[in-house]
Amino acid sequence: MEGEKGTLKAGIKEQPEPDMTGPLTVEQLAAIEDEEILNNMLDKAVDFEERKMIRAAMRELLKRKRERRDRERAARMENLRQQGSEGKTAAGLNKDQKATNNPSGAQFNAHKTAQAKTFSTPTSTVSSKTVSSPAQSHVDRDKKVPGGSAVGGPNTKDVKQMLLDWCRVKTEPYEGVKIQNFSSSWADGLAFCALVHRFFPEGFEYCTLDPYDRRANFEKAFKTAERLADCPPLLDVDDLMRMREPDWKCVYTYIQEFYRCLVEKGLVKTKKKMP
Repeated sequence: MEGEKGTLKAGIKEQPEPDMTGPLTVEQLAAIEDEEILNNMLDKAVDFEERKMIRAAMRELLKRKRERRDRERAARMENLRQQGSEGKTAAGLNKDQKATNNPSGAQFNAHKTAQAKTFSTPTSTVSSKTVSSPAQSHVDRDKKVPGGSAVGGPNTKDVKQMLLDWCRVKTEPYEGVKIQNFSSSWADGLAFCALVHRFFPEGFEYCTLDPYDRRANFEKAFKTAERLADCPPLLDVDDLMRMREPDWKCVYTYIQEFYRCLVEKGLVKTKKKMP
């Protein structure tokens, strides 16, 4: 892993941060190709308009990387299709040549094909039934947290909302992530990945993630958080895969632990640690 990191960093030319003495411009931000630089600039910016411009630049950078990856993937697929077509053409020519050299064999094969079509049985189509999910969603339960519950004390609602707002702000620039609760918003694993990537952009390339590959997203987020933030993997990937939406209490507990780890490493500055 360390060797791969060294190779990756050696192959990428480090980009210096732009001069922050004057007002930022869209052109300056558009020229930045390093997510870590934009993350650092966002942490240092205090002006609302500057923060807005930096977030927009981060979204555009992630979009450009995804489009570049899609173009490269399309080029590879086209190359594979061309190679396959050439192989099929060569195989067809060899087959035609054999048939020409042995016409009786070709007639016998055609007769066998006709017999197979005559005696083939029709296939039946089996309709599948869709199992409806329960009417009560996890989002409603996420919104109703009684005070003094097992998760926290009487101020659990306030702390929970503060933590949710913090997650929403930190993941705002990331495509495919829209945090509204601690349940359905985390179901595909992208929210976990975005939150971890926000503080550890060197851990993985966010633009390469597949929103439909839930297991890979969960594993990447939890393993990276454990490796770089010393955050214990409190959530089990197999349990998350069995549920359509994760239990909000489990997600809330994990995010609390991740927040504590960031505070201990000095990556989050706060007057009072999250309970």
